[in-house]
Amino acid sequence: MAKKIEKTKAPKSDYSAEHIQVLEGLEPVRKRPGMYIGSTDVIGLHETLREIIDNAVDEALAGFAKNVWIVLNDDGSATVVDDGRGIPVDIMPAYKKSALEIVMTKLHAGGKFGGSAYKISGGLHGVGSSVVNALSEWLWAEVKRDGKIYRQEYERGAPKTKVVEVGKSSDPLSDINSTIKTGTTITFLPDEKIFSTLEFDFDVIKKTIRERAYLVPSLYFHFYDLRHGQKKETHYYFEGGITSLVSRLNENKDPLHKVIFIKKQEGEVEVEVALAYNNGYSENVESYVNVINTINGGTHLTGFRMALTRAINDYGKKIGSFKNEEDSITGDDTREGLTAVVFVKMPQDKIQFEGQTKGKLGNAEIQPLVQVIVKEGLTTFFEENPSEGRRILEKVYLAAKARLAAKAAKEAILRKGALEGSSLPGKLADCQEKDPAVSELYIVEGDSAGGSAKQGRDRKFQAILPIGGKILNTERARLDKIIEHEELKNLIIALGAGIGENIRFEKLRYHRIIIMTDADVDGEHIETLILTFFYRHLPEVIKQGFLYIAQPPLYKLQAGKDIQYAYSDEEKDKNIASIRAKGAKNIINIQRYKGLGEMNPQQLWETTMNPANRILKQIMTEDAEEADAVFTMLMGDEVPPRKHFIQSNAKMATLDI
Repeated sequence: MAKKIEKTKAPKSDYSAEHIQVLEGLEPVRKRPGMYIGSTDVIGLHETLREIIDNAVDEALAGFAKNVWIVLNDDGSATVVDDGRGIPVDIMPAYKKSALEIVMTKLHAGGKFGGSAYKISGGLHGVGSSVVNALSEWLWAEVKRDGKIYRQEYERGAPKTKVVEVGKSSDPLSDINSTIKTGTTITFLPDEKIFSTLEFDFDVIKKTIRERAYLVPSLYFHFYDLRHGQKKETHYYFEGGITSLVSRLNENKDPLHKVIFIKKQEGEVEVEVALAYNNGYSENVESYVNVINTINGGTHLTGFRMALTRAINDYGKKIGSFKNEEDSITGDDTREGLTAVVFVKMPQDKIQFEGQTKGKLGNAEIQPLVQVIVKEGLTTFFEENPSEGRRILEKVYLAAKARLAAKAAKEAILRKGALEGSSLPGKLADCQEKDPAVSELYIVEGDSAGGSAKQGRDRKFQAILPIGGKILNTERARLDKIIEHEELKNLIIALGAGIGENIRFEKLRYHRIIIMTDADVDGEHIETLILTFFYRHLPEVIKQGFLYIAQPPLYKLQAGKDIQYAYSDEEKDKNIASIRAKGAKNIINIQRYKGLGEMNPQQLWETTMNPANRILKQIMTEDAEEADAVFTMLMGDEVPPRKHFIQSNAKMATLDI
């Protein structure tokens, strides 16, 4: 359900050379690229393309562009086209050069500083185009304005040609885009002298585009990958904006009501919020400023949470559900089953981020503004939709009961531990090291493998916690049930950081947590159950890069005294060829390990636990939205999506019969 409180005024279309301001030169960029794009690895590479895409999106936010085309070319370059106004090409009197050249070659030159050409933007504070130009082996820009096409070429940030009028566009999609009357085309090849990799990732760019398509409703994105002699394409267009995004995030989660949408503009700041509760237990809240994903939240998210808690409590008291203070719900209670997007649009020069990564909004004035707007919008929604309001009340009230039950269970567990003389579980073989930064915890499947691991480990820094059998599926369980589950209770106590509202991540006892299970179907199932627990209840462990999966060998190959281990079928074949090349004929003994228990302590240490030899997979979630959807689909209650996934991917499975 959507409720628009105030419309944004239509933008003025004046955009010329007078809007371009210059703050400083371009020289520092190539010397210290990390200061401008974060890094020179694959993340920094994609940041360059994101900056050019965001310049095109800024034209849409300003109310002019309707389409953005992104192309990955076969020569390794990338092209971004928009049908906005086109960068001005007239001469700037102070510099006696075209505005296009100034924008592309001067740091902090652009239309985002004066405040009249762009009220809202998501680019790198106006340095995006020039930084990308400086870090490219070559770049060319084309502008369509006044019925003409203008072009300039650059080499590592320096102009290679003057701004000249050309008769035909060099846009790789010129046939498709022949009807564009105005707009900008940028094509650039990242510099191999700067970046450690030059290979753009289709899926990473697709996520970037999809994210922006949700934030800017009615903007078409067209993405083409023309590399390697093939043509992949994907297109995004959402009229519903963040309402569509919340619906997407809630897929397969049994939403309790239609999406609540709140929108209001106060002065130069526009606030949009969309939210919906589902029957699940996990929270999924995203926040944005302009088109920037504030992954660490900030004042806008704080204002939203405060308003949500206050609005629900006030409504509960109004209709008589909460009769006294003991019945009131807390902020944590409102998070269970909540899916929401908080989106703030504000002038670029007013934004204050905490840190260089733009991960957290710091503007103090935004918190009360968002709080008032969201409280007002939710109060109106509850009054106009009493049945949905009661459904939400029931949801958070059940969460409050579960919180109190979990608190009681936790206190009982701690009391029991204290009576036994130690709060650590008896199954845990702890390490001698007390510094979490160098301490490791192996979560091992089965008591047999756990015994081998305890004997084979380096007890100075390696702790072992055996897990017996398949643990509780925490995708479908409340916190009180999780704490009562013996195996998970032991794991929570061993980790030391707590759970639920009492999490104290700084008390985590190990900064390398390693899941070690058998290399079979049951082992992979247990591994997935443990991953689900961390993703849903201790996500910070994954965000900080502390979670790993051990890779035990699949085969032991022995020819006389020559022993080798193989971690895949390909490596097994390679090792067999290597042994035979040394003169062995038919005496190679091949042992297929079915479980960790088949290895003695020394073998387990040599192959899977010794830092000098072992292989660990680090668990990361580069696409949180996709990860959330996968866990919901694989571990949730809805059978049809899981069945469809299995049927679609069955051919890719490796059967161990």
